[in-house]
Amino acid sequence: MPAEDTTELLAETERTFVRQLELVSAINRTNSKTAFDNERTISDAIAQRDVVGKRRDFLAGIADSASTRQDRYSKSEVRFVATVSVGKLQMEVDQLAKRYRELDTRLQELNWRTELI
Repeated sequence: MPAEDTTELLAETERTFVRQLELVSAINRTNSKTAFDNERTISDAIAQRDVVGKRRDFLAGIADSASTRQDRYSKSEVRFVATVSVGKLQMEVDQLAKRYRELDTRLQELNWRTELI
């Protein structure tokens, strides 16, 4: 015989999922109605932060791949040549990382100061 009452555990799990839905809905409602700045809501800023992060990661991956050094042991081996400016990409990655941090910091600040609707 199980040590726990499975019927009660399933009921508790269901209550937890109902509460999770309530909280996520309240957070989404709050984020869509709370100003981030004069032009955007918190939801807009979250979307922008996420896209900036994905773009940063994408370009960082390209820069990393393009800067990989390929040692050749003879002249007959294939030579790899970077077709993108790694320095230029890295500058853009750095700018995106800064923008991400700025958005994220402001979002965290608003997160602490904003009451759920």
